[in-house]
This record gives sequence, structure tokens and C-alpha cells, in this order.
Amino acid sequence: MNQLLSLSNRKQKKRTIAIAIACSFLLVLPSCIPNLRHPAPGPNLPERFNLRQPESGPDLPEAFEATSSENSSQVSIEEFFDDPMLISLIHQGLVNNQELRILSEDVLIASYEILARQGAYLPFVTAGGGVSLNRFSQYTPEGAGIRDDPFLPGKFLPNPLPNYTLGPAFFWTPDIWRQLHNAKDAAAMRYFATGEGRNYFVTQLVAEIADNYYGLIALDKRLEVLDSIIALQEQSLRFAQAAKEAARGTELAVQRFQAEVRKNQSEKLIVKQEIIQVENRINFLVGRFPQPVQRWTGEFIDLKLHSLGVGVPSQLLQNRPDIRQAERELAAAGLDVKVARKRFYPVMTITSGVGYEAFNPRYLFITPEALVANVAGNLVGPLINFKAIKADYLGANARQLQTVYSYQRVIINAVTEVINRISKVENYRKSIDIKKQQVQSLEASVVAARNLFQNPRGESRIDYLDVLTAQRDLLEARRVLIDTKREQLSAIVNTYQALGGGGNLLPIPIPKPLQSHHWWKHSSHSVANTAVGSGPEPPPTPAAAPGSGSGPLPAPTPAPPSGPGPFPTPAAASGPQSPPTPAAETDLEPLPRPAAERGPVPLPGPAAERGPKPLPTPMGGGKGSDTMPEGSIPM
Repeated sequence: MNQLLSLSNRKQKKRTIAIAIACSFLLVLPSCIPNLRHPAPGPNLPERFNLRQPESGPDLPEAFEATSSENSSQVSIEEFFDDPMLISLIHQGLVNNQELRILSEDVLIASYEILARQGAYLPFVTAGGGVSLNRFSQYTPEGAGIRDDPFLPGKFLPNPLPNYTLGPAFFWTPDIWRQLHNAKDAAAMRYFATGEGRNYFVTQLVAEIADNYYGLIALDKRLEVLDSIIALQEQSLRFAQAAKEAARGTELAVQRFQAEVRKNQSEKLIVKQEIIQVENRINFLVGRFPQPVQRWTGEFIDLKLHSLGVGVPSQLLQNRPDIRQAERELAAAGLDVKVARKRFYPVMTITSGVGYEAFNPRYLFITPEALVANVAGNLVGPLINFKAIKADYLGANARQLQTVYSYQRVIINAVTEVINRISKVENYRKSIDIKKQQVQSLEASVVAARNLFQNPRGESRIDYLDVLTAQRDLLEARRVLIDTKREQLSAIVNTYQALGGGGNLLPIPIPKPLQSHHWWKHSSHSVANTAVGSGPEPPPTPAAAPGSGSGPLPAPTPAPPSGPGPFPTPAAASGPQSPPTPAAETDLEPLPRPAAERGPVPLPGPAAERGPKPLPTPMGGGKGSDTMPEGSIPM
């Protein structure tokens, strides 16, 4: 009895020591994880666009009211341009542009990365068989044990001895720390980021096609102006020749008018070459070989596009695809930090197999005598030399900081682009009004100079140089007027692009890996909700409204599947919007979720109806913490 008691005490003591060692290992493990660095906070997002005007008076006309919720990015391209020939070119570009097709393949490649990441945390089951041949020494236990065949008395087993196996095998790495799930979610975020990058190219493609289209119309107008000036100069040339024959003029006047005519005829050929180049640029953008481009032939100077509404800067967070792309990259970088952090923890693996094994094929399928099975589980974690893991973790943190600064840079660039282009639209509009008056005065001066040259009245006779100068000035003024109008139209088109116009022409479909039965765990909605309409919804993005600098951003409002819809009216602004700063953290998780009252809402998942819960985005600021709060927008 005493021996049994002593044996039981020894077993209990060994179990206690093992538990203590395991607990000590888990307690010491967090101390091996290095602290994370925080990014510098970005500037405050302005409440409205600061549109400075050189003259006193209202900043902008009603169409450019900067505090209105109207935003031209929600206007369709058909309504904004209102030109069937231009719309046809844009649609051809969306179908045939080779670079856009390449970017679409990038989106497809990114969806396959989600599938690969999803398969990493699912069990692996393989099936197969094998044949081996072993020869044993007769002076070993194995060689001595196989001499007599138990199934054939009086005979020996062969040496070398064959072995036949057949059956399935099972391998699984349970994702106990969500490392593999986070890697899949990061791939999902990069998939949507790739889709937003493609949509940003679409906005640039639409703007470039429209810009070249209006440039082509401007070149047509320049040809008309050259034809009219050449006609005036040829008329003056004929009069100079008649005056010479009547001994009232000289050869000098004839040659000067002749040279001016030849100069403008040469200029026409250069303009025609520019027309060919612009036409071929449009053909290249729409994915076809060189051919004439049909275009509008009305009055170019009086051409008007849809009125512009810039809304407020916070709407850019939802409307511009490049900002949405930066948000997704930011969320993916936060998840990469989590994935790298979990490498410090132990990894569990489970292996098992079942099948048949025999040394003779005739015995292979005898059940249950030839049936074999095994199962094993391992829990392995790093113990010594964390350098590679630490380097990977700190590298993920550095890449996370890069995405934070890239996100800040993209927003600053977006606001700057809108201000520059909308100011250009207004200033060039004013310049066109003044230049029209200049052209009218020069036209009158050309008529007066021609009349005085051809019908002199006493001492009011003028020299041929005055006629040449008046015609040159008129030609230059008309050319500058056309170029100014072209720049104004280009500014309107580029403002539409800077506001995000055309960014919803190609919705981002929900990839098949996110439509599987595993995805329902992250959402209470059904998958069928997003399959209604013309296609799957693009991923929602946060719609920040102007307000207090420390207040949370409002929840995102996704666009309907069929295209851009009405834009939400922003709340009344009480001050400029500033990026929230993280509160001090003591937890060692790299991206803890902040409370609702101390920061903006987390970034949305890849779809409005289903998907993982909002993914982490890092934020700068904070003291005394080695973590970054998750779900904050660093602007």
C-alpha cells in the first residue's frame, strides 16, 4: 500500500512540474515580443475646400458651392458629358482598353490568393499507396524474427521483405490563434484594394478620353480660324497686287502678304498632324487601330458641360477609388502585423491515417487483420533564437507605418487636386469672358484696317504693316481663346475625375472564396442579399462628415449595385475634422479594438451584406504603449 501511495505521489509531482513549466513558458512568451512603433499623426481634414480667389466677392458661383452636399462624382458619365459620340468612345475604352484588361486580371489573381489562404486553415486529406523493400540482417532481432512465415508453416519469409501500403492520410493545422484566418482576411483586403486600384484607373481613362476628345474639337476650331485668316490675307494680297499694277503700291507689300499666307498654310499642316496624333491617341485608349474619330462639330467656345458640385472634403473618402484602395491596404497591413505576432506562439498540428498494410499483396485487403491506423498531435513553439520572428514582426510594423503615411499622402493629394482644378475652372472661365471681348475688338480693328488700306480717306491712309499686324493679333487672340477654352474643359473633366467621377462604372464582385459557407460566420446576413441587381456591390468605404476634430466618423454608406446613387447629406459642421489619436494601451495585442467613444468606427468589411468584422487600421499618436489601436483612420 505504501509503495502504491509513493508511486501516486511521484506521478502527481511530475504532473505539477510539467504544468508549472508550461505556465511559465506561456507567461514568459509575451516578454519576447518587441514593442510596436507608432506613426506621426496626419494633418486635420479641412471642413471645406479652401478656394482662394484673387478678387473680392463670393468665392465661387453657386455651381461650385463648397459647403453643399451636392457632389458631381455621383453624376453618371452619360449625364455629365451629354455627348453620344464621347459616351460611345468611353464605353469602348471600358471594354477594349488593354491596360484595363491587365488590371482586371490582377483582380482575378488577387481572388485566387484568397482561395489559397483559405485552404491553408482547412484540413488536408490525401490518398495514395506505396511499396517498399527491406533486407534485414540475420543477426538482428528483426532479421531473426521474420524467418518463419506464420501463415505458411514450414516456410521462411523472404528477405528482402516487401511491404505494401494503401489508404488516405489526414493533416490539419488548427488555427487556434486566428493566424491563418487573419492572413486570409488580409488577402481579401488586398483583393478589394486591387479592385479599387483598377477603378481609379477607370476614372483616369474616362478623363483622358474626354480630355483628348475636347482637344480634338479644339484643333478643328483652330483649322477654322486659320482658314478664315488665310481668306482675309489672300484678299489683302489680291488688293496689294492690284495696287502694284496700278502704280499705287510696291512689291514689298505683295511679298509680305504672300509670306503671311504661306506661313498660315504651313501652320494648317502642323495642326492637321496634331489632329492625326490626337485621334490615334483616342484610338489607342479605346483599344483599336488608327481610324477617324467622329466628334461634335458645334460652336466650341460656347460648349458647356454639366455644372460642378464639389461637396465637402470628407466625401472624398468615399468617392475616390485611390483613397478606398489606401484604406484597404491599411487594413491589410494591420492584419499582417497580427499574423507576424502569432508566430511567437506555439503551433498545433494533427496528423492521422488509416489504410491497409501487408507484406504480400494477397493479404492487403484482409479486414481487419491488414487494417492499420494512426493519429498524432504536436504543439511546437519557438524557445530560443527569436531573431527571424522578431525581424518579420518589426518588418510588418514598418510596412504598416508605410501604409499609414501613404494613406495620409493620398488624402492630402486628393484635396489638393480638387482645389487646384476647381480654381482653374473658375479662373479660366473669367479669362474666357475677357478674351472674348479682346477678340471682338480685334475683329473690329481688322475690318477698320482693311477698309482704310483699301479705301483711304485723305490723310487717314494706313500702311500695309498695320493690316498685317491687325490680322496677326486677331489670329493670335483667337488661338489663345481656343487654347483657354480647351484648358477650361480639361479642368472640368479633371475635376470630375478628382472628385471620383466614373469610379463606380466597374463594381468589384465578391470573390467565390468569400461566398463559401465559411464566410457566414462573420455576418448575420445571407449571401443572397448581395446577388440582387446588376451585379455585386462594391465594398463600402467610410463616409466621413465634417464635424468636431475628436468625434467619431459616421458609418459608411455603400453605393447601390447599379451605379452611384444619392449621396448622404453631411451633418452640419462645427469645426475642422482632425485625426483621432490613440489612447494609451497596456495590452500587448498589436491592434486592439478601441471603444466607440474614443475613436472613429473601424474600417468596413469587403461587402455591405457579409464579410468579416471591420478590419484593423493603425493610427499614430499615443504614449506609453507598444501597440496600435485598431480601426482608426489616421487623418
